[in-house]
Amino acid sequence: MTTATASVSKAPSLPPCDFKPAPYTGPSKEEVLAMRKEFCTPALVTYYKNPIMIVQGHMQYLFDETGRRYLDVFGGIVTVSIGHCHPKVMAAVNAQNALLQHTTTIYLHPTIAQYARKLASTFPKESNLSVVYFVNSGSDANDLAMLMARAHTGNFDLIALRNAYHGGSAAPMGLTAHSTWKFNTPQGFGVHHAILPDRYRGQFGYDDPKAGEKYATDVQEVIRYATSGKVAGFIAEPMQGVGGVVEMPPGYLGAVYKAVRDAGGLCIADEVQTGFGRTGENFWGFQTVGGPGVYPDIVTMAKGIGNGCPLAAVVTTPAIAKSLASRIHFNTFGGNPVSMAQGFATLNVLLDENYQQQAKEKGAKLFAGLRELQKKHPMIGDIRGKGLMCGVELVTDRATKTPASAQCAAVFERCKDLGLIIGKGGFFGNVLRIKPPMCLTDADMQFMLEVLDVAIGEVEKA
Repeated sequence: MTTATASVSKAPSLPPCDFKPAPYTGPSKEEVLAMRKEFCTPALVTYYKNPIMIVQGHMQYLFDETGRRYLDVFGGIVTVSIGHCHPKVMAAVNAQNALLQHTTTIYLHPTIAQYARKLASTFPKESNLSVVYFVNSGSDANDLAMLMARAHTGNFDLIALRNAYHGGSAAPMGLTAHSTWKFNTPQGFGVHHAILPDRYRGQFGYDDPKAGEKYATDVQEVIRYATSGKVAGFIAEPMQGVGGVVEMPPGYLGAVYKAVRDAGGLCIADEVQTGFGRTGENFWGFQTVGGPGVYPDIVTMAKGIGNGCPLAAVVTTPAIAKSLASRIHFNTFGGNPVSMAQGFATLNVLLDENYQQQAKEKGAKLFAGLRELQKKHPMIGDIRGKGLMCGVELVTDRATKTPASAQCAAVFERCKDLGLIIGKGGFFGNVLRIKPPMCLTDADMQFMLEVLDVAIGEVEKA
């Protein structure tokens, strides 16, 4: 019997760590809350009923102002891919900061070219995805992808999925429909939403080998009935992030991509959360869920690309890239030398230290441990994802699949109290999102499973 399934009579203990955080000498948490309330936008939200103040990070750990250590299995919303303040990344950034902090792409600088070449090399050669645009955020990247698809095809209509999340600026917000964020904004003009291929809650389940092709017919119907029969493009996350790690079924992307291309459109893969080896099986999420020979025309990426810095990118083919050459597209900070240094160093660490394989190995242990917990805890309705991108959907009844939204919030809070920073999402707010820095150890994994065992067990008994 492992400790993941054993009864835990006391709070689990974090694995030992030799790192000592620097003493914090700034304003108190109460003072920060007061200043934030008075001077920052009220649109800012905080996690937890009693927010925590994070002042330092080291690899997979975070430290608050008192020096308390937490295991981070959310990675700053999947932003920290190789660890907080990774020493190799910090060395590259500090060296670049001492030389040149900013110049735009109207001048030459070596790092942007070297980095673009290395990033392009991570895509299958037969995909022809080889031209890189650097921008500042996932919202920027998806906004550019929309512009690119419309410019190249001459069409306007775009198709996205319900429950998706593609950014917080105006145009990408239009792509986001019925998600957990529930934007109170009109649907983007020219954007149509197709049924989410959710095999847990949808019409076609895990037991249907043709589920992917069946869900794809809805995209075909959207093209037929909601557009002129011509579309600019289709965008989807290979696995929905904010939406609760809903994985596209086998056969889905292939069938959808064909229908979209037959209608004159381009296919866009939003890899903001699934990219850079996180799924373990492949470097890019579309490879994992799409299968051999299924390639998008445009790939967007952010978050883990820079291990915490404001960096994003769009990668496409030379032919599509040429469509923007006749138009002005310029980003003042896209290609910034410091961001390029951080992104380049992050990519080198990811490849040199084989983080993809680590995600695969650690992910196998994570899913095995969670399945053991599922046998013990009836509240765990579904476990899904790949590698170190995992969603645990909580329900009050497995037969009816009634969302355990309030219970999930309680588990989420209790995990924090026990020293575990975890994510939460899904349309009903009932999915625990596990997407840690990929440097976590087996001991960290065991601690996480023990905390979840305690937290879920306490909520089930409440």
